[in-house]
Amino acid sequence: MRKIIVIVGPTASGKSAFAVEFARMVGGEIISADSRQVYTGLDIGTGKITKREMKNIPHHLLDIASPKRMITAHDFAIHARKAINEIVARGKVPIVVGGTGFYIDALVGRISLSAVPMDKKLRARLLKKTPKQLFALLTQRDPKRAASIAERNECNNKHRLIRALEITYGTLASYMKPPEYRVLWIGIKPDMQGLKKKIRERLVTRIKKGMFAEAKRLQKNGLSYIRMNELGLEYRYLALYLQGKISKEELVEQLSAKIWQYARRQVIYWKRNKDIQWDSLASLNKKKAAMVRDFLER
Repeated sequence: MRKIIVIVGPTASGKSAFAVEFARMVGGEIISADSRQVYTGLDIGTGKITKREMKNIPHHLLDIASPKRMITAHDFAIHARKAINEIVARGKVPIVVGGTGFYIDALVGRISLSAVPMDKKLRARLLKKTPKQLFALLTQRDPKRAASIAERNECNNKHRLIRALEITYGTLASYMKPPEYRVLWIGIKPDMQGLKKKIRERLVTRIKKGMFAEAKRLQKNGLSYIRMNELGLEYRYLALYLQGKISKEELVEQLSAKIWQYARRQVIYWKRNKDIQWDSLASLNKKKAAMVRDFLER
């Protein structure tokens, strides 16, 4: 069984920097598991790691698609499994890092992932419906899948609901065979009140680094306001700002609150996985040498 390391935690918890140091110790390469960092041009808004911050550690699945198209969990799993095979073939250790729990669970086979392709006509029709209408339709067509989405607190996630409905409309859906990985699960457990403060400070820093200019450039290059809204969080609020619907101050206040809510949902999602070893960043930094040694020897 191929050995992989998975590092999870809420946004702004320090996953990226910790993963780089971990990779340098274990001789690893990093696979990003972020549903928006897969897109080119979504850099400042997503907090994408810079070349300097990578410290010469190879990173995979960043900037693999235009933000005008959609990368599904199915797409991600295919790309990530290919990257894992290539990393292992080089004698390196794959380290999966990110906060998009659905992507990671799809990759390691913790959830069944349909191979039903996207249906553009169906999506166009479903996009006209509200999340409430979509959830009601999904409950009617697939109560079990609807219950699963409700359990993950994703009843208002339009993308997730549309994909779930797309699968129910698919004929003879096939499912990806889950790979056999031996996984070391590491969870970064931050002080949540400290994290709340850090989220706001990080947002202000991103604005100073040019987040508004990035959004204007994306829009000028053909990324519609509708698509920016679909990308969620930062880009949803940047679209509102660019259209004059909210002020800069309102953006900071409202977006900080939304990112904080998202961080809390991430923690709730991962708490269901009892294999994750949760600890503070400071404690993990002290223990990482022993964790690496134990993982490689078993």
